[in-house]
Amino acid sequence: MEVTSEKKSRSIDFKKWMMDGGIYLVLFILLSIIIIKEPSFLSARNFRNILTQSSVRTILALGVAGIIVTQGTDLSAGRQVGLSAVVGATLLQAVTNVNKVFPQIGELPIPLVILIVTIAGAFIGLLNGFVVAHLSVTPFIATLGSSIVVYGATSLYFDYVGASPIAGFDSRFTEFSQGFFSVAGMRVNYLIIYAIIATIFIWILWNKTIFGKNLFAVGGNPEAAKVSGVNVKKTILIVYMLSGIFYAFGGLLEAGRVGSATNNLGNMYELDAIAACVVGGVSFSGGVGTVPGVVTGVLIFTVINYGLTYIGVNPYWQFIIKGVIIVMAVALDTMKYVKKK
Repeated sequence: MEVTSEKKSRSIDFKKWMMDGGIYLVLFILLSIIIIKEPSFLSARNFRNILTQSSVRTILALGVAGIIVTQGTDLSAGRQVGLSAVVGATLLQAVTNVNKVFPQIGELPIPLVILIVTIAGAFIGLLNGFVVAHLSVTPFIATLGSSIVVYGATSLYFDYVGASPIAGFDSRFTEFSQGFFSVAGMRVNYLIIYAIIATIFIWILWNKTIFGKNLFAVGGNPEAAKVSGVNVKKTILIVYMLSGIFYAFGGLLEAGRVGSATNNLGNMYELDAIAACVVGGVSFSGGVGTVPGVVTGVLIFTVINYGLTYIGVNPYWQFIIKGVIIVMAVALDTMKYVKKK
């Protein structure tokens, strides 16, 4: 009997371990394969490139993470990135650019352009939040519709300004988005600093403010939060608005990082952001998630993306691998939730 009980206990422990860390085991195996196939992957240069590529993704993931905590999702994130990228790009072209879309406006201060695109992002986020909170439309449908509308608006604007890649940016903006400084001989891109600032901001918001407590209360049990005096609708409106601001700023940075912008920039970015959140422990069941977990999820996916490309894996296979990882992460999260119930 004792032997049987011990075996049963080990079986339960193994299942618990698999639910809690199974996805990390899969990712560790993938990373090991990459390193074995190409040992040069472990280099300071690749490490820097991974951090730089993770920067904008981190900002986007931090934006969508708050929505997932409230048992929602946001399928419009990528299209909002595209809108802010195109609008910001047209406002930050160099005056010497012969193809400048609006030559009459001259040089605009970068903070002003940031303000313009983030206001637009906040407005879209508020609309999403209003549809979810006040019209009781499920986040999936609300943001799916928003994604289509935003893409249509972005495409109309893109056609209006010439329907060709918008490039030739002001040197100030190029420096702002692609610049770097050196620390102990290592180049640190400004994008990494922006991501760190965004991470600290969200960590403080989630862990040191009343809004953060309300956010997790709404995600854990909206009805109980409402009874406790939490303004559920206001909380949802604010989290969607903040997400819109993060998408907009991330989109502007992405345009500067890439060096150009089109109406298709940002396409599918929301899936990477959502996947990073889920892998990082943000539960679709609501009320569960940490900022370090989100950042870890982003880094893991960036390492996998960068690593698979580094060893020459076909991009279509990369889609398949990422899709399997996402499904596994959600399945394991659901199993944990059902077990708790």
